[in-house]
Amino acid sequence: MDLKQIHELIKIINKSNIGEISIEDKDGKVTIKQKEEAPVTVAAPAPQVYTTMPQAPAAAPQAAPATTPQATPAAPAAPAQADNLITVKSPMIGTFYRRPSPDKPVLAEVGTEIAPGKVVCIIEAMKLFNEIESEISGTIVKVLVEDASPVEYDQPLFLVKP
Repeated sequence: MDLKQIHELIKIINKSNIGEISIEDKDGKVTIKQKEEAPVTVAAPAPQVYTTMPQAPAAAPQAAPATTPQATPAAPAAPAQADNLITVKSPMIGTFYRRPSPDKPVLAEVGTEIAPGKVVCIIEAMKLFNEIESEISGTIVKVLVEDASPVEYDQPLFLVKP
């Protein structure tokens, strides 16, 4: 087998999904292997931010139908307070951590001022620790998830007052 034939084989292998080929003839044996691609690192998407309505007032009229007339005036007051809060949600499934390591301080707690790009928590997914950065400016009003607990995609993590 001459060099030109080997080059043609390499081109064919590169265009196909074949990982390895061995050809043997009277002149010798040639083995061509595709180069393995480097592992792909996927960056976590930035957290999506949504405003939410409190769920407690909706549950109160259902739990006590006899007090519905009294609960109706209270219901508009609660959303007025929560209308200005923004929810920071989990961009992935994983384990939520409030600190980068056990001996480090908490990244974000109630009263912490955050700005776009500031790391607010860590989510571990498949042994990768992903820093979750804020997309908004404001003050954290409430942490909705316990440290080292599992979180789902789009699960609320923090309430932020802009």
